[in-house]
Amino acid sequence: MSGFLQHFRQINERYTVSTTNQTRCPYCSMQCTMLFHRENTPFSSRFTITPNKEDSIVQGRMCVKGLEAHTPIFTKERITSPLLRRHGTFIPVSWRTALQWLKRKVRDIQKAHGFDAIGVYGGGSLTNEEGYLLGKFARVALRTRYIDYNGRYCMSAAAAAGSQAFGIDRGMTNPLADIPLAKCIILAGTNIAECQPTMMPYLRQAKANGACIIAIDPRATGTTRMADVHLQPKPGTDAALVNGMLKVIIEEGYYDSKFITAHTVGWEEMSAYIRTVQMSEVSHITGIPEADIVQAARIYGQAESGMVFTARGVEQHAYGVQNVRNFINLALVTGKIGKPGSGYGAVTGQANGQGGREHGQKADQLPGYRSIENAEHRRHIAEVWGIKESRLPGKGVSAYEMMERAAAGELEGMIVLSSNPVVSNPNARFVEEVLRKLPLLVVVDLYMSETAQLADLILPCASHLEKEGTVTNLEGRVMLRKAVQPPPGEARPDWRILQDIAHILGQRRTFRYGGARDIFEELRKASRGGVADYSGIKYERIEKEQGVFWPCADERAPGTERLFEEGVFYHPDGRARLAHVPHLTPPERTDDVYPVTLTTGRLLHHYNSGVQTRRTPALYARAQAPVLQIHPETAERLRLVNGARARIHSKRETIEVDVRVSKDIREDTVFVAFHWGDEQCINRLTLPELDPQCRMPSFKACAVRIEPVESTAPTRKEQKKHEQEKACAYR
Repeated sequence: MSGFLQHFRQINERYTVSTTNQTRCPYCSMQCTMLFHRENTPFSSRFTITPNKEDSIVQGRMCVKGLEAHTPIFTKERITSPLLRRHGTFIPVSWRTALQWLKRKVRDIQKAHGFDAIGVYGGGSLTNEEGYLLGKFARVALRTRYIDYNGRYCMSAAAAAGSQAFGIDRGMTNPLADIPLAKCIILAGTNIAECQPTMMPYLRQAKANGACIIAIDPRATGTTRMADVHLQPKPGTDAALVNGMLKVIIEEGYYDSKFITAHTVGWEEMSAYIRTVQMSEVSHITGIPEADIVQAARIYGQAESGMVFTARGVEQHAYGVQNVRNFINLALVTGKIGKPGSGYGAVTGQANGQGGREHGQKADQLPGYRSIENAEHRRHIAEVWGIKESRLPGKGVSAYEMMERAAAGELEGMIVLSSNPVVSNPNARFVEEVLRKLPLLVVVDLYMSETAQLADLILPCASHLEKEGTVTNLEGRVMLRKAVQPPPGEARPDWRILQDIAHILGQRRTFRYGGARDIFEELRKASRGGVADYSGIKYERIEKEQGVFWPCADERAPGTERLFEEGVFYHPDGRARLAHVPHLTPPERTDDVYPVTLTTGRLLHHYNSGVQTRRTPALYARAQAPVLQIHPETAERLRLVNGARARIHSKRETIEVDVRVSKDIREDTVFVAFHWGDEQCINRLTLPELDPQCRMPSFKACAVRIEPVESTAPTRKEQKKHEQEKACAYR
């Protein structure tokens, strides 16, 4: 036996082939590079991921999600052939059968109801090439106005605010390397320690250099524990908090009058409004002591440099645009922008949340951050695409509004890529029922997600390890992601799937690509002259320079690493816009029936709707179900104990979760993460009230009632009656 084992080992060692390839993590907007190691033996294959020590951006670091990013790719749950629903069951079919079936369905629907009867729902995890092609596919192959994407729920408030204030929407106005240069850093509604862990070393370095960090969050988190000052506002009161800080900055003279005069518009109106603000009222609205607000304002106002960051905690509200505008006001009023260590950053959530919103996935946008309602912009894109401008459809509606249109019968079909709207949408039960009843639902996915389970046709796509393309990280740095292996079975890259569908719909002339590089070359032309100008960026340059910052209009010129260095903004007059931002009452206030505010968010071990991380054993083991984080005083008042079950009611739905009692949250607020589906889907409770400017739903504040599950157990009389009825049914 020992001889056999020795022989076995010798064969194994002799024929083992090891390879290492570089690619990128599929998760957050840091887009860390990683090394994918494959070891093939005659008897098995082994895969591991390690950080790339030569990555100067994240300095050779990766988080727990990134280190496990390969695991769900090799699960047996991968969909590897098209699946067609017949008589309630999915059966594998050939691509030819799937595409011909889809061709008939699309043509029948559009013949009966018009081009706009089909909608397209994209995602922020698509590459730049795929996102660009998806917008073209919707408008040229399907000729529909209805296209939007899940980034509507991620970055739309910050995008609108940046465009309004600066004339440009780029996640960060500065490179990450500027963070250690800041003397004060405001982190508003962002839990970087769990959502972008490899960004944390920049913050720690800033602290080591003497920076003061101010965290604004209703909860205590790994991020707030690193901060010097932690302000815990009531959810939805961020604008009021900033008004209080602006009042201190203006009245105590910390504003930069020269910068304001030379580079901004709107000072008189804004400052006049701020002078009417009463600090006692701000304290009452936010639940933060007045002295703490004054302290934070003085620290930021007096600092010689400073950076302000916002994320979903500030943005996912029915007035998220206004919240972000006020945080941008802080940077503009103090002149802390356009300089090393001074600027604003929206901490992008998804892998390609930045690039995904620049080139055509949004309902009102064309490539290069152009407007679909601008005649000149339409002509430019129509020329690049080789069609008449009159063939371009008009503006569509936002992601959630597409669901409402479908419920009203205006949409008869939807094609979903790189997204799981059944879990990620607000009022998720409504969305699930809408998609279930659609005459046509096509889902392009890796797995049988909650949304895919409702589909009529599922098309298998390639993972991040299996396709080439570019992504744009939170800095606005365009980066290359390389394929390290072919897709399994009959799975195809998303761009190929879109092209195949376009071809069967008669659009061979306008969809002629041999790969992602061909698409990127067209994207460069389409973006030329736009705000998000990629025309000076090429694949070879990206590799050579470890990424290129946009805007970049010249192959020979450097990208724009730091915006506004010359004090010139992207509005026609070159000036930034200040705005007065009144506090607005949340659309759903607490009352005697629903007395507690629910807020939601992410956990370290999961990502978005959890489709991939719930299929990663090492991550799933750390967080197998959502839990209710609740303050001890609130728990005692509601008769809830740690580890017990609680029932959470909103005006839309009810779910049950386990209780986790913690002093890390305000007494009037509870928190649940949103990474689970079905009966664990917290978004069944959340509010679909939309921001009037960007159509962001109000995920971060809805009124709920909470009770112990035991409290609603049937009475003895009810239980006896139920047992009698059950016994009768068996007779």
